[in-house]
Amino acid sequence: MTTGLFITFEGGDGSGKSTQLSLLVDWLEREGHSVLTTREPGGTELGDELREIVLHSKGHITPKSEALIYAADRAHHVATKVRPAIERGDIVVQDRYLDSSVAYQGVGRELGADEIRRISLWATDDLLPDLTVLLDLEESLGRERLDTSRTRFDRLEAEERDFHARVRSAYLALAEAEPIRFLVLDATRSVDSLAEEIRSRVSSLLS
Repeated sequence: MTTGLFITFEGGDGSGKSTQLSLLVDWLEREGHSVLTTREPGGTELGDELREIVLHSKGHITPKSEALIYAADRAHHVATKVRPAIERGDIVVQDRYLDSSVAYQGVGRELGADEIRRISLWATDDLLPDLTVLLDLEESLGRERLDTSRTRFDRLEAEERDFHARVRSAYLALAEAEPIRFLVLDATRSVDSLAEEIRSRVSSLLS
C-alpha cells in the first residue's frame, strides 16, 4: 500500500469495542502490517489532558463546551498523529471518532447532528474513516455490562437511559446513511464470530 487505512470502532458504552479493536490489531500485526492504535478523546499528551476534563471531572460542563473540547482534541489528534500515520502507510485503528460526537453530543445532548458533524469535519480537514465498525447493543444491556466493571466517574456513562437510547438511534441512522463505510454488527454475538466478520471486511480493504 502506498497509503494506509483508517479504521474506527463505534458503539454505545459496554458494546465490546475495546475487545474487538484489540483482536483486530493483534491479527493485523501477525499479518505483518504496521498498525497505530489510538483513541478519542486522548491519543496524544494534550488529548489525555482533555480526556480527563471532558470525561472524568465532576464539575459542570455545558453541552456546547463539551462538544468543542471533543473537537479540539480531534483536530490536534488528526493533525499530529492520525493523518501522518496514514500518509506513511500505516493502518490506524481507533476507538471512537467523529461519529461518537454526532451521536453523543449532536443527538444525545440535542445540539444537532448536522452541526456537530460540520464542526468535526472542519477540525479534521474532512478526514473520514475507510471503515467504521459499529457494535450495536440495546442500551440496557450495555449498562448491565458496565455495572460490573465501572471503576471511576464517567460523564457520559452516568447519563440516563433515554440519553443512551438516543445515542443508539443516532448511530444506526449514521450507518444507514453511509452503508459502504459502516459495518454494523450485533454486539450480543460471540466474540469470535464478531472478530471473524471484522477480519473478513478488513481483508477486503487490504486486497
